[in-house]
Amino acid sequence: MKRPVSEVYCASPYLAVPQLQAVQAAVPHPQAAAVPYTLHQSLQPAFTTAFTHALAPVSVSPALTHFSPMMHFMDQRGSDELLAQTGAVSNGSVMSPAPNHADNNNDAKKVKLDTKNPGAPSRVIHIRNIPNEVTEAEIVHLGIPFGKVTNVLVLKGKNQAFLEMSDEVSATTMVNYFTNCTAQLRGRAVYVQFSNHKELKTDQTHSNANPSAQAALQAAQALVNQTDTQGGPNTVLRVIVEHMIYPVTLDVLYQIFSRVGKVLKIVTFTKNNTFQALIQYPDVVTAQAAKMTLDGQNIYNACCTLRIEYSKLSNLNVKYNNDKSRDYTNPNLPTGDPALDSALAIGGMPFTGMPLAGVTPTAAALGAAGIRLPGQPSPNCVLLVSNLNEEMVTPDALFTLFGVYGDVQRVKILFNKKDNALVQMSEPHQTQLAISHLDKMKTWGKQIRVTLSKHQTVQLPKEGQPDAGLTKDYSNSPLHRFKKPGSKNYQNIYPPSATLHLSNIPPTVDEEQIKDAFAHAGASVKAFKFFPKDRKMALIQLGSVEEAIAALIKMHNFQLSDSSHLRVSFSKSTI
Repeated sequence: MKRPVSEVYCASPYLAVPQLQAVQAAVPHPQAAAVPYTLHQSLQPAFTTAFTHALAPVSVSPALTHFSPMMHFMDQRGSDELLAQTGAVSNGSVMSPAPNHADNNNDAKKVKLDTKNPGAPSRVIHIRNIPNEVTEAEIVHLGIPFGKVTNVLVLKGKNQAFLEMSDEVSATTMVNYFTNCTAQLRGRAVYVQFSNHKELKTDQTHSNANPSAQAALQAAQALVNQTDTQGGPNTVLRVIVEHMIYPVTLDVLYQIFSRVGKVLKIVTFTKNNTFQALIQYPDVVTAQAAKMTLDGQNIYNACCTLRIEYSKLSNLNVKYNNDKSRDYTNPNLPTGDPALDSALAIGGMPFTGMPLAGVTPTAAALGAAGIRLPGQPSPNCVLLVSNLNEEMVTPDALFTLFGVYGDVQRVKILFNKKDNALVQMSEPHQTQLAISHLDKMKTWGKQIRVTLSKHQTVQLPKEGQPDAGLTKDYSNSPLHRFKKPGSKNYQNIYPPSATLHLSNIPPTVDEEQIKDAFAHAGASVKAFKFFPKDRKMALIQLGSVEEAIAALIKMHNFQLSDSSHLRVSFSKSTI
């Protein structure tokens, strides 16, 4: 059975030359030449940063909340063979022309190529009309899917580049592919053809002249080595989310992965108690770019780590558009909910929760996922807390309670409406976490409400302005739980519960002393238990969740001895 035209007319660059010709002959398509191969705009700073630092170990960005894509394989080193090959690459590299072109001199900048006659096959590829700001990394990326890249030369002043492949077969596959699918760099169409030169001969006297070219080639070799051990590229990626402290949804994944290129389909599922997803791109090159850019990144600070590999599937069969699966090419699929499907059918509308294919997520949508776009204002980190008990609430109390779910920067109790307060967190995802766990929670006898504020920041009172101690700045507080990257506190965030986790208990303090301290704070202790293997920690069970909230506010940082202060958090366990 013939495949639909849309699946084959811009074929994968991994097809061999005869397969490409067979596809073109079987399914001629008038738009084939217009289908662009694009290095996505969002990847440009990533490639520039990653390849420039490829010679040194690269640490993973602490969070995608400060989204600056970094390639996971950059901390790998190229082989000795590659280092030997790239050791002398520079923009002053000497080129060895083909024997029948003796009139060409060795100055690469004076190389001219007859565009009407691309010449015989060569492992050196000539790329014309490149933008001035294109880097060696971006040129190398064009050749990665077709085989091993052994050298690169960028002539920025001439808007040209040369790419040397390891053999003519790889070069031929690349030229044939881009004959039918126009290559683009930074939005500009570039032209790919064989060079008259048979090799790029490096000049050993300029071995350190262009470290960016060396770094680009090292990174390319690292990718080849990685592919050899993990299996070949595919249009479908398998994504595993490790250390998933905060919720990760299908829409969050779409917002992240669509920054690399057009996402066609997503299927999410849980396997071995781990959240996973299958994500399909239209072509292998985009899928490969997504894997290189996002593998090893954290969605949120120090957690929700993306582990990406190529799936064995070549196509995803999506039956429903809902919160578990989505086909962005077919918005008319049913949701699987009969009532909702009936309502949609009556209204004649597709599933509205699904962004249409090719639509860039809004800054607000990305903000909900904790992602910051360059040039966009930071998502709101300020919470409005209302229906507070005016007699009990203090800035310190709110700092302690909301500090369970993030690092509180500032607190302001409103002067003319003291049952309302503003709480500024350090990160957008911390505000979402506080809302999900504390909204409608009964605190000091009243059900508090927690929502996002319209304010972008909590203003400190001006000098001389009366405030009565209702506004406090905690940006330098030593009591922040999450300021240390990779802190274990990220793995122990739970909703309010009647059982509290206690830590930092000195050996001189026994069970009765701790129970007496909590009783003195107004809590009714129902049970207590030290950890068997570590008496520095214990669980204490109180009469209710409301009691536990009040006790946490009073007892966190309570001084147990001259040098020890108690640490209190909510526990998922019971005694």
